[in-house]
Amino acid sequence: MIVFDLDDTLYLERDFAFSGYTHLDQLVQSETGVAGFGARCRALFEAGERRTIFDLARRALGLDAADIAIQTLIDAYRNHPPDITLCPDAADFLEQNPQPFGLITDGPAHMQRNKIAALGLPRWIEHLRPTGAWGEGYGKPHPRAFIEMEQIAGTADHMVYIADNPAKDFVTPKTRGWTTVQVTRVGGVHDPAPKDEAHAADIVVPSLHDFSLWVNARQ
Repeated sequence: MIVFDLDDTLYLERDFAFSGYTHLDQLVQSETGVAGFGARCRALFEAGERRTIFDLARRALGLDAADIAIQTLIDAYRNHPPDITLCPDAADFLEQNPQPFGLITDGPAHMQRNKIAALGLPRWIEHLRPTGAWGEGYGKPHPRAFIEMEQIAGTADHMVYIADNPAKDFVTPKTRGWTTVQVTRVGGVHDPAPKDEAHAADIVVPSLHDFSLWVNARQ
């Protein structure tokens, strides 16, 4: 059974960020009369900023908490209906390989479910596990979601996890005997280099097209 990660595996996470910034641009202008918030956020993202984008963009426009609160921005960003699409190789892979698929993804459950809906993933993936639905502490590398996928498959053998982030994605399925595949997409937001062998994927490919070629070469 093949199980996927979501962000930067089936679509580019930056596309969700840019969609969110567009949504916030409209919100900030509506609430404060100040334009340009989305463009500021995007420029900060493209410059490598990740953790304090909203605060930096707000200050750059001369705004503060009295104008619009950071939590308001965070909530609107997480809950907006995203304008995102599957990477072409991911769409091809899902369409051309009809079989029981699973998905394990971290992050706030409502945000991840919005992404899943926007991408149309229930068309191909029946077994969806947004770990945020279980509360704090169940995100990867916690084993709960992987164990549930093994129970669905009825075996721990021949399980495959395809993901992007070696900091947390591969260490647990590797210890459980899964085959792990890292997709290193151009534009991905996470460092693709594993910190040690335990966190390294068994197979590293730039796209799911290349993974299909790898599978076909072994048959």
